[in-house]
Amino acid sequence: MTDTPNTYAASSSKANQRKRGLTLLAGVVAVAGLGWGAYEYLVASHYEDTDNAYVQGDVIQITPQIGGTVLNILANDTDFVKAGQTLVQLDPADAKVALDQAQAALAQAVRQARTLYANNTTLSAQIALREADISKAKVDVARASDDLKRRQSLSGNGAVSQEELQHAQQQLESAQSTLAAAQAGVVTAREQLNSNQTLTEGASVEQQPSVQLAAARLREAFLATQRTALLSPVDGYVAKRTVQLGQRVGAGTPLMSVIALNNVWVEANFKEVQLRNIRIGQPVKLVADQYGKKVSYTGTVSGLGAGTGAAFSLLPAQNATGNWIKVVQRVPVRMALDAKQLAEHPLRVGLSMTAEVDISNTDGLALADVPRVATPTAALTYTDEAANDLVKRVIAANLGHAATTKPQAKL
Repeated sequence: MTDTPNTYAASSSKANQRKRGLTLLAGVVAVAGLGWGAYEYLVASHYEDTDNAYVQGDVIQITPQIGGTVLNILANDTDFVKAGQTLVQLDPADAKVALDQAQAALAQAVRQARTLYANNTTLSAQIALREADISKAKVDVARASDDLKRRQSLSGNGAVSQEELQHAQQQLESAQSTLAAAQAGVVTAREQLNSNQTLTEGASVEQQPSVQLAAARLREAFLATQRTALLSPVDGYVAKRTVQLGQRVGAGTPLMSVIALNNVWVEANFKEVQLRNIRIGQPVKLVADQYGKKVSYTGTVSGLGAGTGAAFSLLPAQNATGNWIKVVQRVPVRMALDAKQLAEHPLRVGLSMTAEVDISNTDGLALADVPRVATPTAALTYTDEAANDLVKRVIAANLGHAATTKPQAKL
């Protein structure tokens, strides 16, 4: 059977249609490839993104600086607290007893220091008394010496007995011993005065080391009474409250946490191959799973981690042992959020985020060159004025009106 002209024409038409379809498909694929290449070159190559990102924040543990029994808990989980607000109140009884003991110790130290200055006058009087004893002893020695000489001159003609001569000799030796004892007494008294003046010279009663030590311990005891109230260091929300009423807690025991949600940031973990062009200061578009794509945050890259997560893990990888499988590592990149957007759509620590970094401008630094210093809190700052006033009152009450505050000159 032979093909008719109509059959041949139909076959040729189908082949042409198939060819045109394949050509059109190839053209579409080529255009799509060119479009994709252009998009990669012009757009996608200017961005790095990851969905391995999470909200981070300062989780501040509230821990007592002294031990004590919990009398009152003034904040619970999810509560908002202001900086300086009392969160937990400890029993102040022990601290007050220690404060009373410190006041008594300071008063005793002041009175003992006053005694040192008073001893200077007493010891000076003793020196004068010993010097008078020397003068009297010298007179006695001279008189005994004259008596002995007179009896020795009369002993040749029998006017003085040998016994009387020996008695005169003994009296002279006794007077000489008394003189030596008086002279030694003066030396001892002078040394005692010098020793006492060493403890008092160049300083007033208030400047005595023993008084200064007792005053420091009083300030320490006063500070302990202030620390019976545990204050919030920042504005934030209470979380992880574990303390209970009546619980005996020691210094450093975690009682609860305060999280400042107005100062959170995002930590995005980029693959190591994505870090090539990421720089500090580059803009970031962030989307939280909590709100979805309808809400986006604008942030900036504020810092890059100094190592991968595996390097700081509890059990770091041991890649030098036997068989080895390469695992792409990730490095945390810190991203700051816009405070206004954060106030409108608050985030919580641990929420998932998607981050897209615009890497068009690579003029920034790859590593930070200055530290980011945290803003200090004034909520936990204790002034010394009240403690110093207490110390001054205790010292003044025990100085007395006739207290000697200036050291005497050495004799």
